[in-house]
Amino acid sequence: MADSIFISAGDPSGDNALSRVIEELNTAHPNLTCFGLGGKRLHKLGQEQFADQEDLAVIGFWEVAKKYLFFRKLLNQCLKEIKSRKPTVVILVDYPGFNLRLAKKIKELGIPIIYYISPQIWAWGKKRIVEIKKNIDLMIPILPFEEKFYKDSGINVKYAGHYLTEDIKPDYIASVIPENGHLALLPGSRKQEIERMLPVMLQTAEAVYAEYKIKSVIAGVENLFEYETLIQNKDFVSVIYDDSRKVVHDSKLVVTSSGTATLEIGLIGRPMVIIYKTGTLTYQIAKRVVTLKSIGLVNLVLGENILPELIQNEATEKNITAALAKFLTDETYRNECVAKLHLLPALLGAKDVSKNIAGFIGEYL
Repeated sequence: MADSIFISAGDPSGDNALSRVIEELNTAHPNLTCFGLGGKRLHKLGQEQFADQEDLAVIGFWEVAKKYLFFRKLLNQCLKEIKSRKPTVVILVDYPGFNLRLAKKIKELGIPIIYYISPQIWAWGKKRIVEIKKNIDLMIPILPFEEKFYKDSGINVKYAGHYLTEDIKPDYIASVIPENGHLALLPGSRKQEIERMLPVMLQTAEAVYAEYKIKSVIAGVENLFEYETLIQNKDFVSVIYDDSRKVVHDSKLVVTSSGTATLEIGLIGRPMVIIYKTGTLTYQIAKRVVTLKSIGLVNLVLGENILPELIQNEATEKNITAALAKFLTDETYRNECVAKLHLLPALLGAKDVSKNIAGFIGEYL
């Protein structure tokens, strides 16, 4: 009987990361079948999917609460399919609000549960470590400091490195900053994020052009958002779709939404200003549960606040422009930041990341 895998990868970054692993697994297990939740890349690899990833890409406590019935129905559908099909292994990718609940419900079935891309419980939910220890058979984190966190908690953990080190073009990593580069704007990969982040980014782009004559390029996602409607009559801004890394590579500075993108930008070696805006209720709840001083993954991996972070009401055109201006006018500061960013490949890197992770998973097939 052919092996099958249930996959729950609700975020675009998770879809990207696991697709590389599944490609490796398919080489060793050509009859492998996959079903569950994922995005475009897993779909191309043949995953049978129960939902559109755009419906899954919801962020914020209140925003998730509004879709409670949708997620409850989806959770029950996944549970029903897992019980019926009895996959050889379950792989949960990031997406902790959904995946930790699912893990709890399926643990009694006796199917091995692997968690790839650790929930960031070291930031917001250390009490959940008991739950993870009980329900997860193998944790595969992607950040170097997470391995020790889980080992110290008595959880079976294997670390291979970060998939971005092999996913980004080698000649992009730690590349030379172009003298005539543009300002790159990365408002996110979810419609909610873009709606909140892009307006203030465009205000900043206008201010930067007025002062420094630097044009801006938005890293857009095709068919996700009507970027063109917001940049009408703004000849200092353009959009490039579905190639955010080229947008970053060809830039001299970046304004980005917090998230995986900060590591991509850091590996490419571009100074950035990290911003984040969310709903008022979500922000108030997050302030009470998140225990970290940084939200930018790039700062967390480097172990210090190298890049400026502007959150919620601090993420204004005036503040963002001022942070960019420091990069543009203070060469020593800019060079120090770039030098620190050039440490990232060694901190995150390892050879054959996805191949090694496929090996970890293959032990359960």
